[in-house]
Amino acid sequence: MRTGVRIGIDVGKARIGVARSDLHGMLATPVETVQREAAPGADVARIVALVAEIEAFEIIVGLPLNLRGEPTLSTEDAVGFAKTLADRLAGAAEVRLVDERLSTVSAQGQLRQAGRKSKGSRAIIDQAAAVVILQHALDVERGRSEAPGEVVAPSEEQPRNEETP
Repeated sequence: MRTGVRIGIDVGKARIGVARSDLHGMLATPVETVQREAAPGADVARIVALVAEIEAFEIIVGLPLNLRGEPTLSTEDAVGFAKTLADRLAGAAEVRLVDERLSTVSAQGQLRQAGRKSKGSRAIIDQAAAVVILQHALDVERGRSEAPGEVVAPSEEQPRNEETP
């Protein structure tokens, strides 16, 4: 198992749930919910800032697929977000897409069991879904002894942003 902090991302239309791992890659915990496109590029800028603050070496972005493993309406959005993030972080941290089937459903079930209602917990659900995505990736890596998912390569024509860590 590789050591180092990882960040998990659940990309939604309105919000982005963010989670992080411990240094040893054992446990995922919630970090925050980022508003999607509050200002142009503000969501990506906040994630980039979190990567620097947390000193993450890898970002796990949930890849929404249906139960048959086929793309959904949200797949293109998550892939586009991952590519934008990979471009902004070029060389600073690796971005990976990992299957996130049922992560939100799992997060909602866990919150319901904890006595929280879905209606007032949307931002919490996004963070919980990011925890589920990241924990799954950590468990897969521990079980297979290899990094999970697929790497999102930064675009070659994208120059590295001087503000990017």
